Amino acid sequence: MKKIEAIIRKSKFDEVKKALHESGIDFFSFWEVTGVGKARESRVYRGIAYDTSSIERLFLSIVVRDINLEPTIKTIMKSAKTGEVGDGKIFVYDIDESYRIRTEEKGDESLYVKE
Repeated sequence: MKKIEAIIRKSKFDEVKKALHESGIDFFSFWEVTGVGKARESRVYRGIAYDTSSIERLFLSIVVRDINLEPTIKTIMKSAKTGEVGDGKIFVYDIDESYRIRTEEKGDESLYVKE
């Protein structure tokens, strides 16, 4: 099992969410985050543009079975990409174990609904 963490533009969230659902990833968590990077965003307030070093993004956290790792990464990359600086990053971690509390299933079986 792998944990995918992705930092993406807020403006691409709906597109990423839809693409993940279409690729069979129906559960993930997300948070609004602020970070610092090379990208600079300007905000306009009452006609005055302000440059800010803080960049607002969304942080996605997804745990997938090993067989779903590459398709999930490709889905995020394709749907989150604008080609501009600041599109985001994806990080992948190993997960030792997972448990579904309700049924006490563990491992891969805890990550999906059996047919």
